[in-house]
Amino acid sequence: MKNRNENVSKPKSGGATRQLRESVDLDTVPANDAVPREQLIAVAAYFRAEQRGFAPGNEMSDWLDAEADVGKMLGSGATASGNS
Repeated sequence: MKNRNENVSKPKSGGATRQLRESVDLDTVPANDAVPREQLIAVAAYFRAEQRGFAPGNEMSDWLDAEADVGKMLGSGATASGNS
């Protein structure tokens, strides 16, 4: 059985953001937020977790970092629970 920390590497800077951009074409998203911001954050958080091998205990930081990534990507500093 493998140790939980075995083969877990730190995510590369911008990797999750790059994957999110590749998975969602923002040019095709209408101005009325057809893709909910929370869904974009969830996808980005998933990619972050995937990059670190889904090791437990970092879910909150994955989500918060994903919120920041999506905010930068969309040009807004609002959080998922806030109104953009």
